[in-house]
Amino acid sequence: MNEIIKTLLLFTFLINSHLFAQEITIHISGAKEKAVLFELEGERIFKIDSVISQNGNFQFYLKDKHPGFYRLQFDNRHLLDFINDSKDVEIKTDYKNILDSLKIIKSESNKLFYQFIRLNKDYKTKSELLQLILVRYPKDDDYYSITKEKLKEIQNEYLEFINKGAQVKPKSFISRYIKSAQLPVIPQNITSEEQLNYLKTHALDNVDFNDTQLIYSNVFTNKTIEYLTYFRNPQLPKELLEKEFMKAVDTVLNKAKVNELVYQHITGYLIDGFKKFGFDKIINYIVENYVIKDDLCLDEQTENSIQRRINQSKILKVGTKAPNFIMPDKDGKVIYLSRIKAEKILLVFYASWCPHCQKLLPKLAKWYKKQNGLKVLAISLDGKKEDWVKFVKDNKLNFININDPNGWDGDLASDYFIYATPTMFLLDSEKRIIGKPTNYNEILAYFKK
Repeated sequence: MNEIIKTLLLFTFLINSHLFAQEITIHISGAKEKAVLFELEGERIFKIDSVISQNGNFQFYLKDKHPGFYRLQFDNRHLLDFINDSKDVEIKTDYKNILDSLKIIKSESNKLFYQFIRLNKDYKTKSELLQLILVRYPKDDDYYSITKEKLKEIQNEYLEFINKGAQVKPKSFISRYIKSAQLPVIPQNITSEEQLNYLKTHALDNVDFNDTQLIYSNVFTNKTIEYLTYFRNPQLPKELLEKEFMKAVDTVLNKAKVNELVYQHITGYLIDGFKKFGFDKIINYIVENYVIKDDLCLDEQTENSIQRRINQSKILKVGTKAPNFIMPDKDGKVIYLSRIKAEKILLVFYASWCPHCQKLLPKLAKWYKKQNGLKVLAISLDGKKEDWVKFVKDNKLNFININDPNGWDGDLASDYFIYATPTMFLLDSEKRIIGKPTNYNEILAYFKK
């Protein structure tokens, strides 16, 4: 009987050990009673659960959860990121100053992570300052040699940590993360321009784009935005800046293609980022050259936000026939697109409140007076007829002026997959799409051909 009891106790112990093999405890002195637990994918966060504290102790388990970054968030300003690697985690800190008070009691991964964060910040500040001195300081001065040696020392210390200190267990999540997230070490004795070219060529050398687990960290998003900054020049006009960013996009996405999941992850991040800053031309470039060409399946949130853009590129391609429509003009005359006779027809979808439309339409009206063989159909998506009529009158729009009172929810916006204004389609006499100009200069370029 004793042997049976011992066996049962051992069996119970093994089961409990399996169920609660990992325990995460975060002590936050002065914290609120409740926090929200999230898992991270790049800059996106997904709620897992709410956690209630016991006297400032937040205790929970992440059984069967993937390795990666997680977050305990108390409010918009107070949060703590940590790494889950299926091992125990114990962290102590103070609510008023979470990062500066942080102490990792248990978890080698989190010790390495926060050591890496601090080292990165320190290395970036010092190395950039020393590089600046070396570029500008006289080489025959003693201080130049001292600076050069100091930079070498700092670089060696940084690489020692990356390649040795953080690689005791090279297959662990944190070791792979640090290897990919490391900052580029720039060679000495090169000019500022050469430094920039070096970064454009080598800044992504250490990133393992084939490691799908790193999606559950910030490494791919951080490296992408870091790489884009090397192509940012505030002095360039928007059109030239867009071309520079397109070069960066090509490099990042072509490297990411080695793994479909990573490729999708970075593509979605780029689309979301450029959308926030109004770089529609770059989004179109990514959609046409990557999303459609490689038939990428983006996450639902990103795909929903750009579905019309994707459909417009896929369905209303150059060479396809434009959807017919029947709609009354400003004077009540019914307009059939199919019945309009002209060598070329320009469809301009706009809204009176749109700043870009307010600039484009009056310009277009003046240019249109001198054109032969062209008809312009200006299609307003204003919900209020009076706004549309006033805009046409105030700007003396000498086009065929049409308004869909249902605006963005109307058939016209739906049939043409309108996702932004202004949107333009240039048609030939057979109503086939021959161009999709995005601005005034592109319209002029079509008529110079």
